[in-house]
Amino acid sequence: MIGIFKTKNPLNILLLLVFAVLIKLPLFLEPKVVVAHKDDGIFFRWILNFLQPTGQANPAIYAFLALLLLFTQAVMIIRFMNAQRMMNKATYFPGMAYLLITSLFPEWNYFSAPLIVNTILLFVLSGLFNSYNQSNAKGSIFNIGLALGISTFIFFPAITFIVWILFSLVIMRPFRLNEWILCLIGLTTPFYFYAVYLIINNEWSWQTIWPHFSVSLPYIKQSLWLAGSAFLLVIPFLVGSYHVQDSLRKMLIQVRKGWSLLLLYLIGSLFIPFVNNSDSLENWVIVAIPFAAFHAMAYLSTSLRIIPVLIFWLSTAFIVGYQYFGPGW
Repeated sequence: MIGIFKTKNPLNILLLLVFAVLIKLPLFLEPKVVVAHKDDGIFFRWILNFLQPTGQANPAIYAFLALLLLFTQAVMIIRFMNAQRMMNKATYFPGMAYLLITSLFPEWNYFSAPLIVNTILLFVLSGLFNSYNQSNAKGSIFNIGLALGISTFIFFPAITFIVWILFSLVIMRPFRLNEWILCLIGLTTPFYFYAVYLIINNEWSWQTIWPHFSVSLPYIKQSLWLAGSAFLLVIPFLVGSYHVQDSLRKMLIQVRKGWSLLLLYLIGSLFIPFVNNSDSLENWVIVAIPFAAFHAMAYLSTSLRIIPVLIFWLSTAFIVGYQYFGPGW
């Protein structure tokens, strides 16, 4: 598998789909009905209400949508990493790593608001990176803010990513106050139109526009399976981080800035579960995107070829054990 996904072969997209179906198969063996959580935004609640009649009769629809989102995001990560030349070779490792990482925790495979937001954040990440070469990026910056504003109506804690976006603009572009203001205008545009809708329908309230926002420590039930998942998440990340640091001086300035964006992305996503926290690991799925980028670097750049093989097969064996011999999904 390592040799297959290392090359940029168009047929690998089909193999990636087969790999996704096999590694996520337990989703369809015992599909679960998705219910809304307190952090879920109004758009996601509308989606669940629309799906409810079908979902109650056939819960597999939620598993299918989750698989579709995960596979689409894996392809988007591949295209981003290869198009922006984030690594010294075009490869399918980022998508493979993303599918493996999300399989380490059962909750990261459920159809959820944070999982949908991952797709929007990939669009934002690509837009921020592309703004580096644009002399006039006002339209792109407005769209970045607008995308984040829409994501808050799916999963409200995503609003904290505005800090990441503003820091990223400082990294990718010379500071221009008007661009920051334009980004904030884009962020607030969905709130403006939703407020108008509420006023017209006599449903106005500040609580509806700005839901409860708090920061506290989440409670996660500890287990050996959770420790194993965390180990297989962190160790390849450390290996990949070492190789990124070791290769920085050989990279183009734009690529160096891109890895800085991904590191800031990781730091920002680690804060998300502390906002309006719950006891579920679903909210943590947002960290999977930057982790996948660093994991891909570990698979590609290490000089000891046995290391990526061990990482892949240990991860796969652990996931299969978790799914069929452990607590299950």
